[in-house]
Amino acid sequence: MGETWTLATIWIGLALVATLLSIVFRIATALSEIVVGTVAQLVIGALFGAAYLGTDQSWIKFLAGTGAIVLTFLAGAELDPVVFRVKWKEATVIGLVAFFAPFLGCAAVAYWGLHWDAQASWLAGVALSTTSVAVVYAVMLELGLNQTDYGKAVLAACFINDLATVIALGLIFSPFTHRTVVFVAVSVAVFAVLPWVTPRFFAKFGNRPSELEAKYLLMLLFGMGALASWSGSEAVLPAYLIGMVLAGTVGKDHVLVRRLRTLTFGLLTPFYFIRAGSFVSVPALLASPLVFLALLGAKMVTKIAGVLPTTRLYRYARMEAMYTTLLMSTGLTFGSISALFGLNHQIITSAQYSFLIAAVIGSAVVPTVIANAVYLPRHLLPQPAVDPATAELRAGAVRQDEPSD
Repeated sequence: MGETWTLATIWIGLALVATLLSIVFRIATALSEIVVGTVAQLVIGALFGAAYLGTDQSWIKFLAGTGAIVLTFLAGAELDPVVFRVKWKEATVIGLVAFFAPFLGCAAVAYWGLHWDAQASWLAGVALSTTSVAVVYAVMLELGLNQTDYGKAVLAACFINDLATVIALGLIFSPFTHRTVVFVAVSVAVFAVLPWVTPRFFAKFGNRPSELEAKYLLMLLFGMGALASWSGSEAVLPAYLIGMVLAGTVGKDHVLVRRLRTLTFGLLTPFYFIRAGSFVSVPALLASPLVFLALLGAKMVTKIAGVLPTTRLYRYARMEAMYTTLLMSTGLTFGSISALFGLNHQIITSAQYSFLIAAVIGSAVVPTVIANAVYLPRHLLPQPAVDPATAELRAGAVRQDEPSD
């Protein structure tokens, strides 16, 4: 066990360094964790060997996978059903445009520009068509935009985008079997009863120190994730859907959500984001940087060309339109899942996988940094609450400054 505790210390230490860097440079913690993971794998690999960081250890893969699942669930739970019903057309159109523009554009660049074969090119289109719910939600949570109607509409568009990505991956590369039918049937049944069962179960047995609510939700997420993996889909898809159907119940329990965030951001997501960053092969990128730049550029250009006019069509202000477009240009969770799917099924080579992973992770960093540095709609940020005593002191100071008659 000594090696395990040593490895855990290294990973949590990397997470702590990433958090400090995010505070100093005022960037999202998720992005700093990705960069730290890339640098750590490069430095530690050079000093002690590529396997020393332990990214393929089963317990690290479990914690990273759990982080992705719970974070995706929390993002789904942030979707306000009222806002979604009002803005479902807007979210659907933006989400579908954000999928089809890079899907077709990046596949074309891979096929005609990089001379990949047809299957590898379609896989590249799928991997680069995604929007990272994990990154967008982490950024919005850190800024407080997840509490606004604007942020909730963007998260809804992210969901539509990634749902289209998963469907495309399944239709193009995964055979439709009886397992798919079983997964769909069970999912429909579970999603139908959850909004009725969950609040009643929590009301009768919850609100105790034993944290029954967290155990119940983790059981659901793991169980549906296992069924999704068995059917050939991905575990994060039902997590997002469970979050959506429970948004009107669990999503409104702020105490429970805060406890889940503590677990997720304090322990789980650092393993996910640092591990994602560790997959970037810096030597491969240095050997052929133009391939990486072509893929990253193709994703960003096609996303901007598709999403920006669409947001303006829905009368987004200039800053909000560009900020939305850049956030929709991010990629990570489903992009890396799609690339790994292609590698495991021999659709792409290991070199193509490295370029795709680098482009996917680059798209998690570059658009977000530009968005927060240049196009952040500060007028939408929630104002910090002022306690009554401070408000009274400020009011008194204003009265004293007023000229007397």
